[in-house]
Amino acid sequence: MSTDYQAIINRIKDEVKPLLTQGKVATYIPALARINPYRFGMAVYTINGELFTCGDAQEYFSIQSISKVFTLARVMDRLGDALWDRVGREASGNPFNSLVQLEYENGKPRNPFINAGALVITDCFIQEEQNAMSKLRDFVRACAANPNIDFDEEVAASEKLTGHRNAALANFLKSYGNLINEVEEVLDVYFHQCSLSMSCADLSRAFLFLANAGTDPLTCAAVCGPRQAKRINALMQTCGLYDEGGEFAYRVGLPGKSGVGGGIVAVMPGELTVAVWSPALNQAGNSLAGMKALELFTTYTARSIF
Repeated sequence: MSTDYQAIINRIKDEVKPLLTQGKVATYIPALARINPYRFGMAVYTINGELFTCGDAQEYFSIQSISKVFTLARVMDRLGDALWDRVGREASGNPFNSLVQLEYENGKPRNPFINAGALVITDCFIQEEQNAMSKLRDFVRACAANPNIDFDEEVAASEKLTGHRNAALANFLKSYGNLINEVEEVLDVYFHQCSLSMSCADLSRAFLFLANAGTDPLTCAAVCGPRQAKRINALMQTCGLYDEGGEFAYRVGLPGKSGVGGGIVAVMPGELTVAVWSPALNQAGNSLAGMKALELFTTYTARSIF
């Protein structure tokens, strides 16, 4: 019996509507502070190539920390287990931009998805790729099958203007010898990757390789190996929602990655991906309505990894 995903996401859109008036947009990045908090979009993409959307699923938004999955996929595929000499694999239990934890652990970030860890991954990406920014953009375009995806230069500039904590983290990493390239270059690539502008439909398409053992099910192109895909999903399950990973696992039960732009992407291995966007955030920095929407999705489909 097939699942009526369109009816399910339409129902979810109606049910989460009261939550759109709650939460707050990410005001510490000025370009994000102006986003209409009442927008909501949702997209489901199956590995068979079916796309279901509702609401503002085709509207572009800043994916922010969701971009960390793309750089991690490239770096893991190139470096393999050597990567873990520079970054850990454990949930942080602290804010995603914590300086205290980085000092306590002698400059080795707890995981690739907190900001310090993502800066190390960006540094590795620059080492492995010439013209890192264009290579990253082209990689994301290929994953999403959308040649129009690009950086939002206004958002990137806004992040650079206010990114003092990230600059501090990068300099701290450099002082411990855990940043090879120049701090300014790493920050520039990092701010641009976070500024990538995509829609829910784009994101659900771009993450399909993680639902299909590292291979794009629609083009049969190998994005990463099955081993890497398994491990990326595991890291998303434990570390993908900042320090709210346990809550997400409990309520949703899927590997996922969020960003302070209000997006969340989740993966049902062997079946589908689902992306949601609602800009108003909860106190942990995750989309308030998005969290509920994904909880309802796994409830109504009666499917999760558990």
